[in-house]
Amino acid sequence: MSLGQVLLVAVLALPAVGAALVAVVPGERAARLLGTAVAGLTLVGAVLLVLGDHGWFGYGPAPAVQPWHQVDLPWVPGLDLRFHLGVDGISWPLVVLTALLTLLCCGYTVRRVPEGGGSGRALVALLLVVEVGILGTFLALDLVLFFVFFEVVLLPMYAIIAGWGGTGADLPAREAARAAARKFALYTLFGSVLLLVGVFVVVAAAGTADLVALTGGAGLSRGTQLAAFTLLGLAFAVKAPLWPLHSWLPDAHTQAPTVGSVILAGVLLKMGTYGLIRVAVGVAPEGARWAAPVLGVLAVAAILVGSLVCLAQEDLKRLIAYSSVGHMGFVLLGVATLTATGIQAALIGNVAHGVITGLLFFLAGAVKDRAHTGALAELSGLRETAPRLAGLLGFAAVASLGLPGLAGFWGEAFAVVAAVERGGPLWTTLAVLAAVGGALTAAYFLRLLRRVTHGRPSPVVGRFTPALAGVELTAWVPLVLLALAVGLVPTLVLGYATGPVDALVGVVR
Repeated sequence: MSLGQVLLVAVLALPAVGAALVAVVPGERAARLLGTAVAGLTLVGAVLLVLGDHGWFGYGPAPAVQPWHQVDLPWVPGLDLRFHLGVDGISWPLVVLTALLTLLCCGYTVRRVPEGGGSGRALVALLLVVEVGILGTFLALDLVLFFVFFEVVLLPMYAIIAGWGGTGADLPAREAARAAARKFALYTLFGSVLLLVGVFVVVAAAGTADLVALTGGAGLSRGTQLAAFTLLGLAFAVKAPLWPLHSWLPDAHTQAPTVGSVILAGVLLKMGTYGLIRVAVGVAPEGARWAAPVLGVLAVAAILVGSLVCLAQEDLKRLIAYSSVGHMGFVLLGVATLTATGIQAALIGNVAHGVITGLLFFLAGAVKDRAHTGALAELSGLRETAPRLAGLLGFAAVASLGLPGLAGFWGEAFAVVAAVERGGPLWTTLAVLAAVGGALTAAYFLRLLRRVTHGRPSPVVGRFTPALAGVELTAWVPLVLLALAVGLVPTLVLGYATGPVDALVGVVR
């Protein structure tokens, strides 16, 4: 096996083996440290996947996909299913983001395990299992294998929300966390059923589950492509989530423990948008062209609805959760345009949202841990008692509202530009409305900062100590630096994706 193939297998095997070891290693703290070390090795492997001869990669004439590295082994020979993994310029940034956020979350548990839940070792083991499912989704090049990894995430994430969500041992809060976990599971199962039927439609019609062969339509009839895109698009819209299938998201984010919210917002939502680009658009391009106007309208509706709801929110974590609905609307608008600019905007918007919203949920968790409340009315005056925490919150907020020079700017701005480039009354109107949504995003984040960081310190904020724990800074600083780096040098993400995006657009248009 080549180095790239070894790394592909290692990136999946390390967290899987690590989860098993964490469950049996004696000592609670030792188990959490071991899980963090395994997550660190996984990140190293993920970063090293960029090594090698990249060559040309794209969705063009056969072979349709040419990944940097791939592993292709028999899996279920009787059904012609293969264990086919590969990495390319579209998936690699998300693989690295997943590995980084998992490492930061595992490291965060070394300092503090959420109260009222199970042991810290169980939480770390579940985080590693979730990592296996998310990484496998980004690396799978077999449609059935993609579905299997897509489903691996469900039960461990349900357990994280239900087991460690809520506030301490408070019974009503614990019940609310379990209710949010059930809602997350039910919505996800609904999407999973649609995904399974969509996979069956494609595989039965094409006679293969290989995404390399399927990309570009693989000779599928127009009717099959329309049906497949409808099923696959709805399945991924639940995970993204796209309005009006988003109602599981605010409850899950609000009730989940800090590390659960970071993983949910940072990378789990990206499974939906990545699947939409890689699978739905790639496999059923005629269906994508047919559904593009509807997808664009729903994306802009998500931007506006998410922004307006945020303006009325009174809870810190719930506001950040609803902001994800709006931000993912920009990502989906970029995909809906089916232009190179739009899909590039979606790719960098995915990464930027993962970095910035992950940081926001870390900071919101730190505020809530200290204040024991997330009510905005009780959190005024943060800059007077904890200026460094207030400064970091201000940085994350202005990055999320799309300030030029920070990561959030590129995805939102160029999604609007892509809609203008698409042209016509509908897309021009959508571009204008999305721009209005961008202005509303700035409004609700500035409102958040005015209420939380300014004014006289509230009684709960007045008791804050200005010090920040070392493990907190260790978790937050990499995300701050990444938000700056991607904002100033967007080619860190887009440079690897130019070839595949141009080729994808050539197939779709």
